[in-house]
Amino acid sequence: MDKNAYLLSREKLEELEESTLAPFAMKSRETRGRKYKEAEHPFRSVYQRDRDRIIHSTAFRRLEYKTQVFVNLEGDYFRTRLTHTNEVAQIARTIARTLRLNEELTESVALAHDIGHTPFGHSGETVLNRLMKEEGGFEHNAQSLRVLDELEQKYPDFDGINLCWETREGIIKHTTDYDNPACKDYDPALSPTLEAQTVNVADEIAYNSHDIDDGITSGILSVEMLKDTAIWEDMAKAVDMKKFDNLPLEMKKYNICRALINLQVTNLMETAIENIRDNSIDSVDKVRKHKKLLIEFGDEMKKKHKDLKSFLYRSFYKHYRVIRMEYKAEKIIEDLFNIYKTRGDVTDKRGVSSSILPPEARKRLGKDSLKRVICDYIAGMTDRFILEEYKKLFDPYEKV
Repeated sequence: MDKNAYLLSREKLEELEESTLAPFAMKSRETRGRKYKEAEHPFRSVYQRDRDRIIHSTAFRRLEYKTQVFVNLEGDYFRTRLTHTNEVAQIARTIARTLRLNEELTESVALAHDIGHTPFGHSGETVLNRLMKEEGGFEHNAQSLRVLDELEQKYPDFDGINLCWETREGIIKHTTDYDNPACKDYDPALSPTLEAQTVNVADEIAYNSHDIDDGITSGILSVEMLKDTAIWEDMAKAVDMKKFDNLPLEMKKYNICRALINLQVTNLMETAIENIRDNSIDSVDKVRKHKKLLIEFGDEMKKKHKDLKSFLYRSFYKHYRVIRMEYKAEKIIEDLFNIYKTRGDVTDKRGVSSSILPPEARKRLGKDSLKRVICDYIAGMTDRFILEEYKKLFDPYEKV
């Protein structure tokens, strides 16, 4: 017997996609390809390779110590960008498999969607966007693509990790209430793939549900407060309330999040199937030409989802403890940015560099402006690293 008879080659994987995925799913062999031509892998599809490259990137590992809402040092039981990313990928894969979409493409976009985030969550992005206003601003989806296209250095023949066009498009077209990036080089008039649309909503489902978990853990939110939300009645039906009231808080949190995710995912998939059927979507081309998103909640769930986000905004994101953390984050980033700008590209009388920036940060000077180099350096920092860097530069008793 042929020794390769049991091996699942790339060609067989592509054949399996043709026979098992839905007609509106993005097939690996239909990719627009990579910016730099590479030989195909014998056992992995193009999107499997994208996923693996993202996981092995330096920027992906740094997500472990980047904030979701709470600064990393507030406690190791709060979510980080890495735990959030894994949760988004899990939810997105579940939806993709049920709808018979391409799981590998979905997972690649999900794993990369937060790679461009700054330390200290959205407050870090806000201050960097303000500081970079004269040079095009800062937006974390665009930064994700910049990191993966240019800043990661893994291959001798090109910058970046050379992802497929569809993965990169899914990253730059990642759209939520917090994300609306410019995507002029990625067919802005066309809708993204259903795989990318799935990640968009999986992101919202994950951060709403798990911010409730972290909010209760922190003591800022309580189970009683949730009873005023529009979706509470649905959640109450999903759990055994006779048992629920007597559960310890840890179990209550878990069952609330479990019910909330399941309600939203189920509604999303049911609505998506209706949208696909009602609009006669039977190809990727029709997905792209359809002006409205097809992966979305039904009308009633949209209202409940919006109400939940308003609740979190009022009761959690605008709580004085969170605002204090945001204030500290903005001060730290702005102080570091300004000192790097003042002392980042200077030489002494002999023409020798006396920059305060380390060599690895300065190496792109010439390709990029000083401010963009500083922006990239700060955006790539973890919460822990930026706090240490701040102490080194502003605390006279700290070793440099």
